Amino acid sequence: MKLLKLMSVLLDYPGDELWQHGDELRAALDDPALSPKRQAQLRGFVDNLLASDPLEAQERWLGLFDRGRAMSLLLFEHIHGESRDRGQAMVDLLSTYRGHGFELGAKQLPDYLPVVLEYLSLRPTEEIRDWLAHVAHILELLAARAQERNSEYAAVLEVLVETAIGRVELDLLRKRVASEARDDTPEAMDRVWEEEAVRFGAEAPADDCNPPTRLPSGAKRVEPTVTP
Repeated sequence: MKLLKLMSVLLDYPGDELWQHGDELRAALDDPALSPKRQAQLRGFVDNLLASDPLEAQERWLGLFDRGRAMSLLLFEHIHGESRDRGQAMVDLLSTYRGHGFELGAKQLPDYLPVVLEYLSLRPTEEIRDWLAHVAHILELLAARAQERNSEYAAVLEVLVETAIGRVELDLLRKRVASEARDDTPEAMDRVWEEEAVRFGAEAPADDCNPPTRLPSGAKRVEPTVTP
């Protein structure tokens, strides 16, 4: 699905090469999978992005997705936190990718949302729907938080939510996230570093981020090896 490849590019860190391929990016917006309303929203997003100085655009991305965990694009942070389960989930996901001939770059993490979307863009439609349904609750949470922070990335995340479940109804979720303590302030980030310096476990993720008991279509579970 070409739309997921586009979403992958738009959500990824805006590297300098993005500005070298602006015409291709704009052309990709003519995807029939997008409604006229969504096309207009994404066109506005892309136009604003390409009109920005790359350093400013990169700083905005870092300020939203790389400061604090609430807006992290690493999906397993929302499901497993820093627990040991996250490591096994990473192994399973890597095995799934490799089983379908999808190899990651040296610095890419398998649960990074743009990587997941790039992989899914190569998979059959039913498999795409199944995978997106598994992470729809995280996509909704990210979209609601982006809305609450008045981020232009909210439109991109809303398109993903709509692709996953066919609708975008975030009013109740947005009211909930409005009461959350921000974790991207300098003070909050300092507290996190101080806690992690002495903490041996991780706080449990929220109940609404519990992983599904069934793996999505095409996913593999790798049994951990036990050394005698």
